[in-house]
Amino acid sequence: MSAEERQHRTAEADRLCAAAYDGCAGPESGAALVAVGGYGRGELAPRSDLDVLLVGDEGVELGQVAERLWYPLWDSGAQVDHAVRSLPQVLAAAEQDLRVALGLLDVRHLAGDPGLTLRLRATVLAHWRRTALERLPDLHEMVRARHRRVGELAHLSVPDLKEAGGGLRDATTLKALVATWLVDVPHVELEKSRLALLDVRDLLHEAAGRGTDRIAPELWSDLATGLELPDARSAQVHVRELGRRITHLSRLTWRRVEDRLARPRSVGARRPALTPLAPGVALSGAEVVLDGRARPADDPVLLLRAATVAAERDAVLAPPTAARLARESAPLPDPWPDEARHLLVRLLASGPGLLPVWETLEETGATRLLLPEWERIRLLPHASVIHRFTVDRHVVETCIEAGSLIRDVARPDVLMVAALLHDIGKGSLTEHSVAGEPIARRVAARMGFDAEAVDLVARLVRWHLLLSETATTRDPDDPATVDLVASRVGSPEALALLAALTQADARATSPQAWSSWRAGLVGDLVRRVRAALDSGEPAPPVVAEELPVPTQARRGGLALDVEPVADGARVTALAPDRVGLLADLAATYALMRLPVRAARAWSQDQYGVSVWELGAAVDPAVVRQRYDAILAGRLDPAARLAPADARTLAPSVAVRPGASTQATVLEVRTADRPGVVYLVCAALARLDVAVRSAHVDTLGPQAVDVFYLQESGAGALSDHRAADAAHAVRAALSGADG
Repeated sequence: MSAEERQHRTAEADRLCAAAYDGCAGPESGAALVAVGGYGRGELAPRSDLDVLLVGDEGVELGQVAERLWYPLWDSGAQVDHAVRSLPQVLAAAEQDLRVALGLLDVRHLAGDPGLTLRLRATVLAHWRRTALERLPDLHEMVRARHRRVGELAHLSVPDLKEAGGGLRDATTLKALVATWLVDVPHVELEKSRLALLDVRDLLHEAAGRGTDRIAPELWSDLATGLELPDARSAQVHVRELGRRITHLSRLTWRRVEDRLARPRSVGARRPALTPLAPGVALSGAEVVLDGRARPADDPVLLLRAATVAAERDAVLAPPTAARLARESAPLPDPWPDEARHLLVRLLASGPGLLPVWETLEETGATRLLLPEWERIRLLPHASVIHRFTVDRHVVETCIEAGSLIRDVARPDVLMVAALLHDIGKGSLTEHSVAGEPIARRVAARMGFDAEAVDLVARLVRWHLLLSETATTRDPDDPATVDLVASRVGSPEALALLAALTQADARATSPQAWSSWRAGLVGDLVRRVRAALDSGEPAPPVVAEELPVPTQARRGGLALDVEPVADGARVTALAPDRVGLLADLAATYALMRLPVRAARAWSQDQYGVSVWELGAAVDPAVVRQRYDAILAGRLDPAARLAPADARTLAPSVAVRPGASTQATVLEVRTADRPGVVYLVCAALARLDVAVRSAHVDTLGPQAVDVFYLQESGAGALSDHRAADAAHAVRAALSGADG
């Protein structure tokens, strides 16, 4: 696909429209048929609609002309988006609706009175320039609302070439901003990227067999073939890079628009004076530039100085300045001087101003001077669907989040560099925290950190998933859990840093990754580990709380205590102990579609006590009703809960030796669906195996559930019994138990 083919399709459509207008005896004066939008720009994709407007001078009757005009277009098989307006109506619509005004900026004559088309175009363009200062704030909000709704082209798992941030609509909006004469945009870069995206859209229409702007995962290989790229991964990088470049140009241009809108109207476009900010660095208008004395070849720290000043002031790092620095800067020595390391930490901790500055460094190639390893993760998609961004953008977002936590740690410099490097090992076959540790160690040493700080950075990168994974999949009451984390963290200082990095990493992933429930679990684990590290003693075993037995439980029923907590409820259930009690309670919650996050159970004399962390509000009366129905046999949970889908991956069930000294730990990974906890507990109850606690987590479409098992008389399971339990659970989850 190419611009020539788009021009050919446009010419064919033009001939069709002109013939239809002539065939319906359209007036030669006072009326015209015009193309607008993408058709007006001459950029028809293989399955684009023809956006046309029949316009006439006031008083010219167009009704009968329109009736005769549209039928031959429809009969040709073309998809036509049409309208009929008088010239005053068109101008009024453009004044009232920004979308109409933007479409009319690309008006192109097809048939009829060319003078009318010329008047329409000139009037619309003049009005656009005259009212730009009043209309641009609304346009900017419209763009931001679309970005919030759709997302960014560079990061979406199913990218939208048109509507996403950095897509074709943004590119068109930039051309409209240039038409105001208030701001400029790097024209060559914009057109190159915009035309390349049009090529991708053309190929997408052919591959999908319909007019769509969304790239489904199965279409990447077809796009790679059409783009003459080696594989689907290369096609993704190509498209995401185009989206990132247009996003960068869009952010830069809108910053310039904001600067222009903030200036008094009496101030002309004269070049602003330079305001010195740091050695070699000055402010020109709202952009950070180099002053006349700057010599990049003699000052290897100048790039970091300019970037840091821009990010801390939330100002634009002028792209020509960044490009010059990338081209002319002397390489930093190994190890870096103290000034360079301190500037990098300030840059990373600068907050929201970091993102646009880092994007400018990326687009100009300057990141290669600071961190050559960045190319490992640049535009790398995440394997997990819970991530909002590609790996590189996620890292920048993690730094922004970590920057708000530097008051909580003794070594903010270590925290910020660990945030920058925590995912540097992704993209290899080795688990990324393992692969990232030696890379982080080399980078931190090159940056001039001392040996102790280098070890801290490397330790944080190696174990940056430790707290979140342990808090959600292990029993915090088990001393072995606390001892495991304490042995890997090593010191209270490292624990505080790891807690901050865990929070920043999760917040940058998605809102679901750092819910108040998950934050509470991590916070509780951190408190327990800190106590163990401060005392230097192993964590003591937790003694189960002795609860008063309500009358309802003494009479053989189910007693419930419901405590509302953030994002859900904590339910304490007490009933006469028996095999299958936990399974019946799990079935009750599953039938009520109440997400189970964690459960802890113990025996108290002849009663069974369990505490459930649920992800929604709970009505205790409904819980008792469903539980009683299950207990009486009136309700069969196995028949009501969805069986395993044969198309999903087989469940993984594994015994984790050494995870506890008091129980056998069973880890279950399976497709997330209601009833998983019930199926596991029911299978274990049939083997007379007690579930002491359950810890439930969901990572995208996968449930990761961990169960602490004991014999009904207490104590861990033997190897033989543990194998039987794993087999029974696996059969229950796959539907192979009948």
